[in-house]
Amino acid sequence: MPRARPGEGGTRAPRKKAASLRERTVGGLTVAEIGELELLRSEIERSSRRGEPARWDANPEDVQRSVLRLVLTLVEFIRRLLERQAIRRMEAGTLTDSETEDIGRALMLLEATVRDLTEKFGLQAEDLNLDLGPLGKMM
Repeated sequence: MPRARPGEGGTRAPRKKAASLRERTVGGLTVAEIGELELLRSEIERSSRRGEPARWDANPEDVQRSVLRLVLTLVEFIRRLLERQAIRRMEAGTLTDSETEDIGRALMLLEATVRDLTEKFGLQAEDLNLDLGPLGKMM
């Protein structure tokens, strides 16, 4: 009996079987969707083991603190970017001495302001480093 060429006969059945396993549903969900839900569940469990709340707390004081944490994180991230850019420009010689002084003072004042607000609202410097899940820490 002649042997089947690729794409004919015997080679198609395993592909259909593999594809059908991915598309198979369990309780209305595909195997891929179940896998994604398992990854999400494990991330939630890891967060709860680290002491982070598993759900949003509607307490107005906590909402303000959460928003402040996010805003301060973004401000600190931008401050670090500006600081790096200022250093590159200073090393390249594109800033005058006066501009270097002005930028240095502004960045120091911004850093002190972030630190003061962090302390005022009972946050730690580590609280401003968002966990981006699989991407790791923001800063």
